[in-house]
Amino acid sequence: MAIQKLLSLLFSQLVLFLLFLDLTNSQGLQVGVQVGIGLTTPQGLQLGFYRQTCPNAESTIHDMVQQFISSDRTLAAPLLRLHFHDCFVRGCDGSVLLNSTSTNQAEKDAVPNQTLRGFNVIEAIKSAVEKECPGVVSCADIVALAARDSVAMVRGPSWVVATGRRDGTVSRASEALAQIPSPFANVNQLKQNFSAKGLSVKDLVVLSGAHTIGIGHCFVIINRLYNFTGKGDTDPSLDPAYAAQLKTICKPGDNTTVVAMNPGSSTLFDADYYNVVATRRGLFQSDAALLNDIQTRVYVTLQSSTNGITFAQDFAQSMVKLGNIGVLTGSQGEIRKQCAVVN
Repeated sequence: MAIQKLLSLLFSQLVLFLLFLDLTNSQGLQVGVQVGIGLTTPQGLQLGFYRQTCPNAESTIHDMVQQFISSDRTLAAPLLRLHFHDCFVRGCDGSVLLNSTSTNQAEKDAVPNQTLRGFNVIEAIKSAVEKECPGVVSCADIVALAARDSVAMVRGPSWVVATGRRDGTVSRASEALAQIPSPFANVNQLKQNFSAKGLSVKDLVVLSGAHTIGIGHCFVIINRLYNFTGKGDTDPSLDPAYAAQLKTICKPGDNTTVVAMNPGSSTLFDADYYNVVATRRGLFQSDAALLNDIQTRVYVTLQSSTNGITFAQDFAQSMVKLGNIGVLTGSQGEIRKQCAVVN
């Protein structure tokens, strides 16, 4: 009997692995010696773009990120999220950093971005770099490099970041509201969001793994807990014991309390997010949605059953793709003097 159970387990793992190979092959996974090598780089971006014009730029950015993370490890998630939200609207052009004006509501004031943090970190880094090399390094590149460095500093993977992005001059709240994936989205909506940016289903499930660090706000999950279908019920896709635990933290009308996305390791970048999702404890509806599609579910199951066997490499690869979305290069856009305002 014990041998039969073992053989059954091995067979199921083999089937899972074969399904995973099919998934990665269908999405064109490329593996290089250094993560990110082998992926297509948009024209105008290059590794070491500032080597001649501002040789200490990347080391200055790294050192300043390290200072901030050393004093507050919870900043890693907001810096990563800034990059994600920036790239999903008008590409990775730093438009999420711009302030609203009397005639325009900017991205940062759109509902999905009202809980963003880390703007002060980016502005402090920009100020330091401007002292070294005025008008050379873009805010968009600072956001991309800060995201990479902050993840690595909380034991996550690193990846190559080609630089040379220029800063955009347009920022509209309406576009952020329409294009940033919602925490209430179902899997088909998520697939549409990612596909619109040239990202695959695999990128969707991999980048969702960013929720392994950071927090969620109670007001985002209140309906899941207390009124999912308008009948005073709880979302049946949420583990009942975990729902009960969340109800002790998040009360109806609570707009301030926060909850760890990945309880127990919310400041450590690991693959435990997939264990959370697999056991129906994903905080957002968009996390739970990953179990409702064969491709995303296979990936979740693989990572949760193998302690994240490929997650670090996959995440790095997908972050390279994310950072290449809709970049401005050459004479496009500008190099802002301050990240919150156009020149």
